Amino acid sequence: MSGVLNSVDQRTNLVGENRLELLLFRLNSRQIFAINVFKVREVIKVPPLTKMPGSHHHITGVASLRGTSVPVIDLRGAIGFPPLQDEEVEYNLIITEYNRSIQGFLVGQVRNIINTTWAEIQPPPKTAGRANYLTAITHVKENNEQAIVEIIDVEKVLAEIIEYDISISEGVLDEELASQMVGRNVLIVDDSSTARSQVRGCLSQLGLNILECCDGLEALNLLKKWTEEGKDVPRELLLMITDAEMPEMDGYKLTYEIRNDPKLKDLYVTLNTSLSGSFNDAMVKKVGCDRFISKFQPDLLVQVAQDRLRDVLSN
Repeated sequence: MSGVLNSVDQRTNLVGENRLELLLFRLNSRQIFAINVFKVREVIKVPPLTKMPGSHHHITGVASLRGTSVPVIDLRGAIGFPPLQDEEVEYNLIITEYNRSIQGFLVGQVRNIINTTWAEIQPPPKTAGRANYLTAITHVKENNEQAIVEIIDVEKVLAEIIEYDISISEGVLDEELASQMVGRNVLIVDDSSTARSQVRGCLSQLGLNILECCDGLEALNLLKKWTEEGKDVPRELLLMITDAEMPEMDGYKLTYEIRNDPKLKDLYVTLNTSLSGSFNDAMVKKVGCDRFISKFQPDLLVQVAQDRLRDVLSN
């Protein structure tokens, strides 16, 4: 266990190369689940928890970690399994940072970390239905056989526990630009249906026409198809808003490919991710994104769209 925990750190050289590391764990005795190591702060044995009356039924309590109160979510119950029982052999707490908030996920056995590529990460099968809690799947060797690893859509889990407000604050919307927004196209690229819904709900209030793709490869293929049809994509799209972490092709690789395509290179690209801001600032410069937004900030999304429209109108 200590070897696994000691290796959970930030390794920025993996990102931007279409690579990632996954922390593998179990919620029951059979299935293997995973989340991206870059979202993990630490993994610890479960400390004493303080119950919070009136809290969401999937929050088992609050842990005090070095003076910080961290809500603890029963991940097993949150994705539809029966809640963890006292007789479970091993409890662990995965402390994560998503969307500028810290939370712990109560899990069973923490296995190990695997290094893989986004090309090896596949979307969940369509037969899984729209209500599933997965963003992707991959495979590992288990007893000399291929075992499925299910990558959890943590943003969906959190959105069902923490209500995200998509409303725009008073004074943010520039009334002089409002009529110019209507009908302009914005492409959202994100493997989480919850994240796409949040951005769509926010920007639709401006009258923008929202287009969606589930991963970077799908988006790149769509953009290239448009160029083959003779469309001037940088003019057709006001901007593209992309997640960083996606199966098959991540947002950094997508941006790199766009910047190296003469017909796409001027497309305005905004990185919208739950990864930490200081880390992404460096990656934005490396791959050539125009803006970085830490999820989920409706007012900032609106400001970015308005700033981009001002640039378009001034040219």
